[in-house]
Amino acid sequence: MNYDLIVLGSGPGGYVAAIRASQLGLKTAIVERENLGGICLNWGCIPTKALLKSAQVFEYLNHAADYGIKVSGGEADFQAVVKRSRDVADGMSKGVAFLMKKNKIDVITGTGKVKAGKKIEVAGSDGKATVYDAKHIIIATGARSKVLPNIPQDGKKIIGYREALTLPKAPKAMVIVGSGAIGSEFAYFYATMGTKVTLVEFLPNIVPVEDPEVSKQLERSFKKIGINVMTEANVESVDTKGEGCKVKVKTKKGEEIIECDTVLSAVGIQANIENIGLEDVGVATDKGKILTNPYYQTNVPGYYAIGDCVGGQALAHVASAEAIICVEKITGQNPEVLDYNNVPGCTYCQPEIASVGYTEAKAIEAGHQIKVGKFPYSASGKASAAGAKDGFVKLIFDAKYGELLGAHMIGYNVTEMIAEIVVARKLEITGHALIKTMHPHPTMSEAIMEAAAAAYNEVIHL
Repeated sequence: MNYDLIVLGSGPGGYVAAIRASQLGLKTAIVERENLGGICLNWGCIPTKALLKSAQVFEYLNHAADYGIKVSGGEADFQAVVKRSRDVADGMSKGVAFLMKKNKIDVITGTGKVKAGKKIEVAGSDGKATVYDAKHIIIATGARSKVLPNIPQDGKKIIGYREALTLPKAPKAMVIVGSGAIGSEFAYFYATMGTKVTLVEFLPNIVPVEDPEVSKQLERSFKKIGINVMTEANVESVDTKGEGCKVKVKTKKGEEIIECDTVLSAVGIQANIENIGLEDVGVATDKGKILTNPYYQTNVPGYYAIGDCVGGQALAHVASAEAIICVEKITGQNPEVLDYNNVPGCTYCQPEIASVGYTEAKAIEAGHQIKVGKFPYSASGKASAAGAKDGFVKLIFDAKYGELLGAHMIGYNVTEMIAEIVVARKLEITGHALIKTMHPHPTMSEAIMEAAAAAYNEVIHL
């Protein structure tokens, strides 16, 4: 019952922390009340990408004639699509279980609660509680779908992302509230499956954290596939009394009632910090998040927190990076603190979105004079060959020193291309160095080199 480290939560923060701790010689246990892998593997990153792949395949079938292929009789078996997604998620969860066994990490199943004196109490399904001791405790409890008072989720007509992954059939009509990564990905998926989708965003642009030009491009692409995009719009209420839903939306033009079968609330997430013993231990929180220093130590010695339950971007790869830094600090190493301005963000609808670093506005706000280069996919030979000409790559440089400040991409395969920019920024590459870095032809990634060249008036293919 005594450990060097116990991790509460087995998502991409928790299980990575446990594995790194084991690698560094700590006797480690992990506490999980549901399935290993947390939300990401079971109800987030992985199953949504499986759904999106099915949607992309269906879209290819529907547009096969554009590629000179004759196809007849193709239709989406929605239940089979959902089953494939669940099978992929289950396989990944089993993979984490294998990694726990391989690294000799004890998996404690139950609901955990931190206690004073570096202890965790775990209640099993039978209601019996067991107390475990550890020299160090990492809290990695993640987050859940945020519920707004005017859009109360009932799990049937008004749903969150978990229910959206496992609906028994595709609704005829759906209103999605919130156009961040979750809302936009589900908008693309359900629209491709044949649902009439209305995407409602309170702010002036969809995917509002992205560069405004990226947002406008996605809006155009969404409208092409029949998604009704409403910006500067607020859902005031949802009437679920009848067979479907009547959604009251307030816009600049006035109020509008939209009828649909299902409302998906995708207005953000809320950290899971309630009822886990923080108050008993005295761990400080602020605005619904656990407070930590740059090495994820809380105000109480021996207690740490990582992932969606702390500040910073709520992304799986952020949680994993925080986990490694936290554990390496615990074991006396000297890890580099995380640069939150070099965290890539990706949205996996079609066209995909990927970005990192400063937007133009943020770069100017930070005091930079800037050079901006943009290369459209319509000028890319590979994009034309792939039949994916919607999109562009936009790079922002410091005009004085040539520092690569930010990248904003929308188009086919950009979620794979963004890593090049993250590495380039990590190595403090200049615009001229990027221009002189040979990129293979024909590839989508050539657009990065061309965008850099465009910033310095050296672009060849534009």
